[in-house]
Amino acid sequence: MKISSRAERIEPFYVMEVAKAATQLAKEVASSDRPMIFLNIGEPDFTAPPLVREAAERAIRDGSTQYTPACGLDALRERISGWYAERFGVQVPARRIVVTAGASAALQLACLALIERGDQILMPDPSYPCNRHFVSAAEGEAVLLPTTEAERFQLSADKVEAAWGDKTRGVLLASPSNPTGTSIAPDELRRIHEFVRAKDGITLIDEIYLGLSYEDAFSQTALAIDDQVISINSFSKYFNMTGWRLGWLVVPEALVPVVERLAQNLFICASTVSQYAALACFERESIAEYERRRGEFKARRDWFIPQLEAAGLPVPVVPDGAFYAWADCTALSRQLGVDGSWDFAFELMKRAHIAITPGRDFGSADTRRFVRFSTASAMGHLQEAVERLRAL
Repeated sequence: MKISSRAERIEPFYVMEVAKAATQLAKEVASSDRPMIFLNIGEPDFTAPPLVREAAERAIRDGSTQYTPACGLDALRERISGWYAERFGVQVPARRIVVTAGASAALQLACLALIERGDQILMPDPSYPCNRHFVSAAEGEAVLLPTTEAERFQLSADKVEAAWGDKTRGVLLASPSNPTGTSIAPDELRRIHEFVRAKDGITLIDEIYLGLSYEDAFSQTALAIDDQVISINSFSKYFNMTGWRLGWLVVPEALVPVVERLAQNLFICASTVSQYAALACFERESIAEYERRRGEFKARRDWFIPQLEAAGLPVPVVPDGAFYAWADCTALSRQLGVDGSWDFAFELMKRAHIAITPGRDFGSADTRRFVRFSTASAMGHLQEAVERLRAL
């Protein structure tokens, strides 16, 4: 069977390949004194809080399970709009919000609506691999620009301007970023967008970890800059609803009917039960619980990163958001007699029963030096992982 060139261009999602190997080994060591510790997947160990689960049950009992409008329940769009006003002091009209089947669907819709064949989209290296594959699936070209720790592994306006060419259509950024947990300084983000807009380009920004910002300097949404910024968000991370597959997209008003038309054809709508459940995310009781959990994620970061560094895995830039540690494994790889982060990850899996993610997924600019630890696991798991690292 002939496979499309589009599909052939999509690389494996290596974090999942590593996860498969870790899962297999976990079965073998499950009854040992060192079962597998999974610090490789970016999934909160928390699940949806009680009011959200109750809302889902109520929707099923009441038979509220049929299709919703393609842009989502009006009530949910209004709740999201209210969250922007209350949390960030930014007015985002509900009519500009499109509820999607996860942030993945939001990215796909944005890319299909705006990218032509051959268009180039500038992105930082390292960055979340699926983002560049959405560009590729829309027949565009993701151009990864190497970044450094001095730049917080983020693009600058100067770097965007220097890389801009005849085929450049725009930028796709993430703040906070996966895998580094770093954000773009608001002033720098404004400069990037102003340059891109002057070029009649598009600024897409992945803000799925925005609710898990820990520093006031980086905790503002890019939507505060301009209503032409396109923001992708999700109920997966801050709202702890990974498997519910629910996200949203904020677009300029003129783009709403275009995205709606695509959504009608590609998805019909996001999960109805998930949408009714998500209404309860914004109840005062739920927000209080999410904030308590955000404090727990921050406490894990504050404890774990110094421990990593003491074990010989320096983290060049302390993450200001999300739940990752982007650690340099060069010295420890040499000590263990392995070459690069891919082999290091498998050596750690084999010898210490700790699953992590090698840098290979996230780009090619020096990513052989780095591994990503997820601190989305419970503190007890992080503490045990540190003990095993010390022993190793």
